[in-house]
Amino acid sequence: MSERIKNTTDLRRELAVLFENVKNGHIKAFDAKEMTNMTGKMISSAKLDLEYFNLKRKIKGLHIDFLEID
Repeated sequence: MSERIKNTTDLRRELAVLFENVKNGHIKAFDAKEMTNMTGKMISSAKLDLEYFNLKRKIKGLHIDFLEID
């Protein structure tokens, strides 16, 4: 993966490149699996941020240090 991924379109583009590299034998399937696993964790983390943001709008005064974004 070359450039910084800024949005889901960039992410899909990078995953498509990864897929092509696996098909062409440039990247081992195991390595690709690990990369997609990390991608899933990144998406889950972003989802958690969104869920926390929405919950904070519903529950005034809610504060969880670990989930606060600088």
